Amino acid sequence: MKKWISLLAANFLGVFNDNFLKNAIIFVAIGWNLPSWLSQSQLIALVSASLVVPYLILSPLGGKLAVHYSKLKVFRVLKFIEFPIMAIACIAFLYEWVMVAMLAVLLMGIQSCLYSPAKYGLIRDIGGVEGSAFGSGMFETMAFLGILTGTVLASWLSDVYQVWVFVAVFMLLADAGYLVSLYIKADEPLPDRESSLTVNLFPWRFLRDSYQLAKSFKQVNAAVFGVSAFWLIGALLQMNIVIHAGKFYQVSNTATGLVMAFAAIGIAMGTWLSGVLTSKVKGKSLMLWGLTGMLVNLLIIVFLQINFQLFLVLIFLTACFGGLFQVPNLTVIQQADAGRKLGQLLAYMNLVIFIFVLLASVLFSITMLITNDNSFVVFGLIAGICLLTLLIVNRESRRVEG
Repeated sequence: MKKWISLLAANFLGVFNDNFLKNAIIFVAIGWNLPSWLSQSQLIALVSASLVVPYLILSPLGGKLAVHYSKLKVFRVLKFIEFPIMAIACIAFLYEWVMVAMLAVLLMGIQSCLYSPAKYGLIRDIGGVEGSAFGSGMFETMAFLGILTGTVLASWLSDVYQVWVFVAVFMLLADAGYLVSLYIKADEPLPDRESSLTVNLFPWRFLRDSYQLAKSFKQVNAAVFGVSAFWLIGALLQMNIVIHAGKFYQVSNTATGLVMAFAAIGIAMGTWLSGVLTSKVKGKSLMLWGLTGMLVNLLIIVFLQINFQLFLVLIFLTACFGGLFQVPNLTVIQQADAGRKLGQLLAYMNLVIFIFVLLASVLFSITMLITNDNSFVVFGLIAGICLLTLLIVNRESRRVEG
């Protein structure tokens, strides 16, 4: 376990910072002098989109960096760049400039996009093929603990708002993330800059080339779809919780943060459990259990009148089943015998994930506009996506077995 600590801590701090900044804007900026067209639901959609749009454009470049250069060096250099980005966020909060705040989120998205393939590639470099399932499970667990703490802290501090506290947290997180990255040790293959490992930097050509590359490895394309479907469901759920908790249950930002915390804890529990069970239970079974569990809990939320306490429990269970579904897909990708090309596969995964996450922002925004912010309809939409994914995964599993 000792060899994993620095990488897991760096992942935790990076995700913590992303989510603290995003949720700080969502909870605090709504009280600033905003344009008349910018409602809370539209602010949530725009902030979420700002964090993910870079993945649609720059994922090929992130993949190229992971293929051609030392993954550790790429990760450390880009973590250092977090300092000026957080300085921009501090200026936005000091002067209450919402567009500058969204610029900071956009820059964080660019930074995260560029180092993400290198970061995920280090899992196999540290744990090897045999440790990839455990490493993927723990990696995702720490990521969702980062989501948990970033969301809860942002929601709590927004209720006792002091701008200098936010400024201090922004800079401390950047400092801690960079320092921890310096202690990561990995046995990575030597960077290979041969022409045979060229990576197309045009997103759609990169997507096409990577899809063809992934076809060379069993079930990798199916796994990329599974991971992306998980993030589509999670992004919709996260955005909808903010609206549902505030409008339907009329609770405070702190209580809304508590719901988000239950979701993050649930995913962390599910990813940890999935990582432990992967050696004993078939990945296909874990995926089907996860999707079925999410579907059942979401249908209860949609069709039954439940109190806030039961809502918390159901969100926790939905998230836990989501984590159970997620890890087997990541394990398939990590175990692909792709050498340095694993960086391209991971960048391909990121690109598809964030196409799906951007789709979530679009679906959320449109659904809220046409239903007058009816959060129950969004929960129904998420349930429908779970059902569709369940049918696709089941069909793909039968095709492979046949």
